[in-house]
Amino acid sequence: MTVHDMHLEESVDIAASPQTVFALVSDLPRMGEWSPENQGGRWEDGSSGATGDIFHGTNKIGEREWTVACEITVADPGSTFEWITGASEDEGPYVRWRYDFVDNGTGGTTMTEIWDVELLPPTLRALSDEQLAGRKKQVHGAMQATVAGIKATAEA
Repeated sequence: MTVHDMHLEESVDIAASPQTVFALVSDLPRMGEWSPENQGGRWEDGSSGATGDIFHGTNKIGEREWTVACEITVADPGSTFEWITGASEDEGPYVRWRYDFVDNGTGGTTMTEIWDVELLPPTLRALSDEQLAGRKKQVHGAMQATVAGIKATAEA
């Protein structure tokens, strides 16, 4: 369930197969190549992206940098890749990130990135509605850059 209208979706058509695009997105250490905020992920204990695997994602905005534990909740090659943040914390999960890959009938893929805040993380709870709207706008810009970067890499 989304809180505070903190839900976004960004789609792009990519001239590559769903399997190819899925392989890029599920290689989380590479996410920093495309995202202006996410610096990439580090798999825990030899994990590789199967449902239930844990990774630590590092993000950076300006001088602020943080790392959060994430759990893969769906890993269906060529179809869906999803994870939640804060799964190991008492109150979590906080945010659900999902990528859907649909064959668009032209030999390519329509990829949709979804950001859904299920529970405000402790770092956002003191923010006003205006500040939360600003954070949402910031995430939307990062999502637009990320899907464009994934598209460019997949089509190269």
